[in-house]
Amino acid sequence: MQIVHDLKNQLNGLKLYATFLRRRIEKGERPGDEQETIGKLINGLDRAADDLSTIVKYGQPVELKKQPGIELDKVLRGVCASVNEAGLPIVLDSSLDSIQGDFDLFKLTDALKWLCTGAMKHKQNQDEAGEIFVTTKSSDGSKAVIEWSGLRELDHDPFRSFAGSDEIKLALAARIIEAHGGSAKFMDKKFVVELPLSG
Repeated sequence: MQIVHDLKNQLNGLKLYATFLRRRIEKGERPGDEQETIGKLINGLDRAADDLSTIVKYGQPVELKKQPGIELDKVLRGVCASVNEAGLPIVLDSSLDSIQGDFDLFKLTDALKWLCTGAMKHKQNQDEAGEIFVTTKSSDGSKAVIEWSGLRELDHDPFRSFAGSDEIKLALAARIIEAHGGSAKFMDKKFVVELPLSG
């Protein structure tokens, strides 16, 4: 499995950094790049722990604690604000009207965040801002359609491939969306998510 291979590579990199640090400490050397090496070690450990946590979550059944009347537009605005603060240029269609559904707020927030970060990894042009357009397409207001556009063409389904830590998060996001009665697809260079709304 690709994710296991990626985790082994991360852990091997961490072992290399740790070995360098041990040798420097044993020799009593205090080189100028020591802080950078320690930073890389800590960041690598954080990534490996995050990936392992995601794998554990993926292996468990998705159990939802739905709450009625969750405003999807507010959840999306909060997620976009959060990822923008983290340096990811996501643009949300601000003309979105209030739309509500019965959702597990915490799990849905995680899923939407992973979709945003996954979209940024698959952008067609890394120098341009990513865009998210949110619309309710059904005339009776029974579902919301969320699109992450401006992605490059892919030769695989990013929601089913497990090709690295970003895509296992996309796979988990799809499972959370599906547990809500919705769907997540990659089509026409877009992530397209449908979620049921309350009447």
